[in-house]
Amino acid sequence: MGETNNVFLIGPMGVGKSTIGRLLAAQLNMPFHDSDREIEFATGADIPWIFDVEGEPGFRVREARMIDTLTQRKGIILATGGGAILDPMSRRHLHERGTVVYLRASVAQQLERTGKDKNRPLLQTADPLAKIKELFKIREPLYRETAHLIIDTSRRSPRSVSTDITRQLRSLWSQTEVTGQAAAEPDFTKE
Repeated sequence: MGETNNVFLIGPMGVGKSTIGRLLAAQLNMPFHDSDREIEFATGADIPWIFDVEGEPGFRVREARMIDTLTQRKGIILATGGGAILDPMSRRHLHERGTVVYLRASVAQQLERTGKDKNRPLLQTADPLAKIKELFKIREPLYRETAHLIIDTSRRSPRSVSTDITRQLRSLWSQTEVTGQAAAEPDFTKE
């Protein structure tokens, strides 16, 4: 866990990373960043366009660079894209440079929140539910490996979730200050 009091939100599409991140930033009086918005700002293009032109591999290269850049900042709240944890170095940077909060929600909740969103290139398919299930199967172990805290957002208001996270962060940070120890580090060498 990083010494910078950064908070990095990870998790699948539709769990509320950006909304909850903004609330956390206000509660903790810290600046908020969204890695997808930062990529769009840096490229001058939206995420669906980047996927169309460069494909997912091209986008993932941009995303890994942005995660490296943003995680080097001090005292920020960062909402990442759902696939940010696919890159082993991004997982390492997130885990080592801040406190990682995995926001999770049921597959049904994810579909409800994202089903009609045209700005989610991976869900532009005939069967979004099957895609969400496929992504969950692949990504769930990586989210868990990277996280310091796991918070369920299903059927909860963003304010309730952000208040819960704030309480747990303060407790975690105070324990780390007292003991001077963090949990054992996971192995980020596998993809």
